[in-house]
Amino acid sequence: MAILNDRDHGTLDEQVNYLTKGCVDVVRLSDLQAKLKRSAKVGQPLTVKVGFDPTAPDLHLGHTVLIRKMKHFQDLGHTVIFVVGDFTALIGDPAGRMKTRPPLTEEEILENSETYKTQVFKLLDREKTVVKNNSKWLKKLGSDGWIRLAAHYSVAQMLERRDFKKRYDKGQPIAIHEFLYPLAQAYDSISLEADVEMGGTDQLFNLNVGRDIMPAHGLEPQIVLTVPLLVGLDGVEKMAKSAGNAIGITESPNDMFGKLMSISDDLMWTYYELLTDVSLEDIQQLQSAVKKGSKHPKEVKINLAVKIVTDFHSAVSAAAAAEEFERRFARKELPLDAPEQIITFDVNRLRLSSLMVDLGLASSSSGATRVIDQGGVKIDGERILDKWHEFDPSSKSFILQVGKKARRVTIKPKKGD
Repeated sequence: MAILNDRDHGTLDEQVNYLTKGCVDVVRLSDLQAKLKRSAKVGQPLTVKVGFDPTAPDLHLGHTVLIRKMKHFQDLGHTVIFVVGDFTALIGDPAGRMKTRPPLTEEEILENSETYKTQVFKLLDREKTVVKNNSKWLKKLGSDGWIRLAAHYSVAQMLERRDFKKRYDKGQPIAIHEFLYPLAQAYDSISLEADVEMGGTDQLFNLNVGRDIMPAHGLEPQIVLTVPLLVGLDGVEKMAKSAGNAIGITESPNDMFGKLMSISDDLMWTYYELLTDVSLEDIQQLQSAVKKGSKHPKEVKINLAVKIVTDFHSAVSAAAAAEEFERRFARKELPLDAPEQIITFDVNRLRLSSLMVDLGLASSSSGATRVIDQGGVKIDGERILDKWHEFDPSSKSFILQVGKKARRVTIKPKKGD
């Protein structure tokens, strides 16, 4: 892989600005500048390492903040290593937790690992990305190796970690194996001879353990870069599937687009910075235009959603999702993508409430009539308020909307009618 020089991608300062865009911690900036300068001089790319424990079946946009930063290093010709933490997932990262993380089974870890390896290439270049499982070297470390590794760090140093200290002060249990996690992550860096390691802000302690231990193994300390934890759709908590505020990168273009349009105008700017390659200068210009009234926030948010959906699907899919969103929510038209269901009934006796139950749009007839009374049901865009509504023989095909759910219904008479 050829290292990119100043003629290819700007000056050293421009490269540093590109690589540190959106970062919270850079330990240390002067070291990063020195490594980049030396890399360009000798034509040797930096080794950039990021680890992901496969603790969930899918990646969401919160994970991609780091993956995009990996892509930035890849754009400048450096070697990016995607470390699948199949061994460290057995321990469980204690970062940000006030109790011991429940362990996963090896089967769950293996299944999730394979999913991660596929999804990460929605942003990264498959041909230029090195993928490694950390069980390859951590399983070989052995009992004596773990003892020698643990000898490089003290209990006092471990208790400097904020979440460990809080738990210790409150008398909450800290399992011994949790102390092994930062050491295992540090050993990843030693094994790969990492020049740079990146993670979320909650990973700062772990990343610095690697930086601290590497000199004892004859290696130059790695540069540490952290990125913010992406706030989820609720605008409060960090994005997580368990919090119900996440956007999965395998979600459909329409679902992804709709969720992005639901975020607040303030959160939109954070998403621009962390989830796109738009420069900070251009983002500031957009903010200024919105503040002056020359651009509407909705227009800018649509542009954001199109960019993100394009990254994970295609420009064509993003344009179609934008049109469908406009059609459904701005022009109040009917959804094109409503799933079709065929119902066989005697149409002279088909009651709306019964149909809603049969389609799974209501749990009971009483629940269905309650939704109808509240004005939550539409047929072909027309609100239905009659809880006794029945379909006449001419009502063969229509779109039934109950709240945000829609079905394209086709009624067929019973055989022999």
